Amino acid sequence: MEPLKLKANYRCVPALQQFYAGGAYAVSSDASFIVCASADSINIVDSATSSIRSTLDGASESVTALTLSPDDKLLFSSSHSRQIRVWDLSTLKCVRSWKGHDGPVMCMACHPSGGLLATGGADRKVLVWDVDGGYCTHYFKGHGGVVSCIMFHPDPEKQLIFSGSDDGGDHATLRVWDVSKTKKKNCIATLDNHRSAVTSLAVSEDGWTLLSAGRDKACSNETLSYILFYLVTLFFVVTLWDLHDYSCKKTVITNEAVEAVCVVGSGSPFAASLDLYGKNAKKRAVSQAFYFVTVGERGIVHIWGSEGYTNVGSLYNLTHLKLVINVEHDDFIYLFILEKKIDKCGEEDLFQHCVNQDGITALPHWIFCSHSAVCLFEQKVSDVTAGTDEDGLRRGFISAVMLPSDQGLLCVTADQQFLFYSLESTVELLQLNLTKRLVGYNEEVVDMKFVGDDEKFLALATNLEQVRVYDLASMSCSYVLSGHTEIVLCLDTCVSSSGRSLIVTGSKDNSVRLWEAESKSCIGVGIGHMGAVGAVAFSKRKRDFFVSGSSDHTLKVWSMNGLSDDMTMAINLKAKAVVAAHDKDINSVAIAPNDSLVCSGSQDRTACIWRLPDLVSVVVLRGHKRGIWSVEFSPVDQCVVTASGDKTIRIWAISDGSCLKTFEGHTSSVLRALFVTRGTQIVSCGADGLVKLWTVKTNECVATYDNHEDKVWALAVGRKTEMLATGGSDAVVNLWYDSTAADKEAAFRKEEEGVLRGQELQNAISDADYTKAIQLAFELRRPHKLFELFAGICRKRGAEDHIDRALKGLGGEELRVLFNYVREWNTKPKLCYVSQFVLFRAFNIFPPTEIVQIKGIGELLEGLIAYSQRHFGRIDRLVRSTFLLDYILSGMSVIEPETQHSEFTAEIPLQSDNIIDKQHVVEEEDPQENATVSKKRKKSSKSRHGSIKKVKDVAHKKVETIQLLA
Repeated sequence: MEPLKLKANYRCVPALQQFYAGGAYAVSSDASFIVCASADSINIVDSATSSIRSTLDGASESVTALTLSPDDKLLFSSSHSRQIRVWDLSTLKCVRSWKGHDGPVMCMACHPSGGLLATGGADRKVLVWDVDGGYCTHYFKGHGGVVSCIMFHPDPEKQLIFSGSDDGGDHATLRVWDVSKTKKKNCIATLDNHRSAVTSLAVSEDGWTLLSAGRDKACSNETLSYILFYLVTLFFVVTLWDLHDYSCKKTVITNEAVEAVCVVGSGSPFAASLDLYGKNAKKRAVSQAFYFVTVGERGIVHIWGSEGYTNVGSLYNLTHLKLVINVEHDDFIYLFILEKKIDKCGEEDLFQHCVNQDGITALPHWIFCSHSAVCLFEQKVSDVTAGTDEDGLRRGFISAVMLPSDQGLLCVTADQQFLFYSLESTVELLQLNLTKRLVGYNEEVVDMKFVGDDEKFLALATNLEQVRVYDLASMSCSYVLSGHTEIVLCLDTCVSSSGRSLIVTGSKDNSVRLWEAESKSCIGVGIGHMGAVGAVAFSKRKRDFFVSGSSDHTLKVWSMNGLSDDMTMAINLKAKAVVAAHDKDINSVAIAPNDSLVCSGSQDRTACIWRLPDLVSVVVLRGHKRGIWSVEFSPVDQCVVTASGDKTIRIWAISDGSCLKTFEGHTSSVLRALFVTRGTQIVSCGADGLVKLWTVKTNECVATYDNHEDKVWALAVGRKTEMLATGGSDAVVNLWYDSTAADKEAAFRKEEEGVLRGQELQNAISDADYTKAIQLAFELRRPHKLFELFAGICRKRGAEDHIDRALKGLGGEELRVLFNYVREWNTKPKLCYVSQFVLFRAFNIFPPTEIVQIKGIGELLEGLIAYSQRHFGRIDRLVRSTFLLDYILSGMSVIEPETQHSEFTAEIPLQSDNIIDKQHVVEEEDPQENATVSKKRKKSSKSRHGSIKKVKDVAHKKVETIQLLA
């Protein structure tokens, strides 16, 4: 058997992060990234992996609008503060900002040239801004309510802006604005066909058809009976406008409130698939000018052809009501809702009966349609769990975008999901495939488990009624398991004896459900608990049963014997055994590796071990001071590990229920504890947001990780790879990989490389290649060797040139490290001379503008200034002290001032000549007196020789005059 290697470290990889909280978003032109609003921050998300590339902070309030420039270099944002910001995505900095609206900016769009930005606000205004200057170029008024959508004409030559609003009172308008300087009248058209907020705008590829969608209904329902109210709820419209004369070309009746309309590009795979499908003549009688997609409240994708004919009455099968009739008149279709039945007559006579001479209908309720577009495809089953908003309205899809190239369709849901679709077709069939699902917000993660034998998927239970299963390779949500009516609290996974991947879930709806991962369907439902099911666990060996624990204090064993591999319908699961296990809620259950025992942990501070399959009590584990959140059997020993709210982890003996070991270290409740490394180590997580790795034998905490910002509720361990996954209240899921072997190998390679580089450094010093030696010292992070190099250079001639050459080769990070080293050297008086010299040369070489850009330079300079002032003060005191020494030496006639020395040397010849002359004069005047003078000279000579002897111990030769240097 391979020797057991304990784990020493785990490497954390953030797998799922909260990146979208609903609202504004923008997609890059190549669909490589998505810009999402998340509360008061903006996240730039990689569309391939859903990882956050970067985050822009600067908005103090929630972001209301986002858009990108055509070249994806600039991002425009606005928030409830009404501040419009322009971000440079290369530097992630706000380059300019301004205010202009009197209310929040609700929508914005950038001109195809990138030079203009149009914004629409809650103040009913449409403003156009110069991007480079930040000033307003156009100010448009006319809308009667909040401007809900805005767009430029995609053709840069056509200087048009389209804006839609919700004017209130069952009225909404579209306005066309001319931003060219040649037109005096800015609003060139008002398009009135909607009765509620206009939600989306699109323009056909030829640039002459405008599509508008909204949540409006096609007619009023003020006096309709309940039958007519049913009719009205079916008729929602998308309007096609002719931009030659701004007339309504046709109104497409849909059966849902439309949130987005997108035109399909002629060269896209979507269009190619639709063309292939349209080759069947029975499907379409006329050729399509273009295709478009609509999505809305039902979460259903519809694909339409712009040309076609739809009989509204027969389409919705309403003619049997005797109150709705269709009349075709002058190539238009009129749907009249009559108050009473009219005798049969011709369509022309019926039209004349319903419309008076002025062409106005005499009936209170009617619907007008032109030759309608044809619906080529309607999604049969929605991929969205449509919910309701605060106003009670259904919300499925909230937006959609056609992606460039072959990347398909992107739809955004009300529950913060990004769904990517591709279209496949044959002559007879259209198939819309969900290729990727990115979840912007998972809410609180309460439980998770790896799925499948290869553990390539991860199932998550969050504060939702569904279970989301993620592909670990791309971290996209592969599928969703829907069936529970309340929040899913717990789950477990296993691979059955037949090789099927199974998932069992427990919910607040008091039921358990059994799912098959391959078919993504529910194959069994267990009903019987009287409270929320908070814990489930599969058997480990036979895998033919599972156990559940509930807030009703009971433990149940459910049999899976009645399941077959070809099941298509869910069966009712039966409980084999039931026991009232605890006095309070059951939080966790675990089954022994041999399926002979089951352990349950409860809020009553006890853990109980039961014998299967009859649930006979074996032992009760008492000792925790708070409720028990987690229990787990050891894979090799006869013991159980428990995690409790009393901040401790305990290991218990199954034989007698005694506590064998206690682990302390968490600062709050321990929520999960699982065995790893064949039962020799434990991984735990808690309410303190920490993940800890423990060694059982030594009770030692090997490592502590702080990668969560809130409680860590969920912990999963891979059975084969022992990869970890954690999730909690911060809606973040982290994956953890064992990096012990990799860390050891990296340390060995680093040491080996350090030895080689160290030898290279010594060779450079031997060759007097100081520039290379200094560079190597920086790379090896050896400050002592670096100081020795600088000190050695300072002692050599041309030290300035050597240091200048070495410093010029330093990069920004190395320069920061140099200043850090110099600051440390400057704190010691013995090393300050070298540090000051290096600092002086650095300030001479690098300009101040470059130095101030160094990260953390302010803190470094503060430390340098304080000690530099201290050193200069000390040197100044030493210089002043030398003046006293000069004075003493001068008084001892050891030194003379430099000026006196020069005068003395200049006057020596003169004085000697004068002395000679005087001597001659004296000798001539009085010989006796001269004799007396010579005797005195002998005495003075002796005294001088005596003074020389007295200083013999000081100097062995005559002390000469010392010049006093200034």
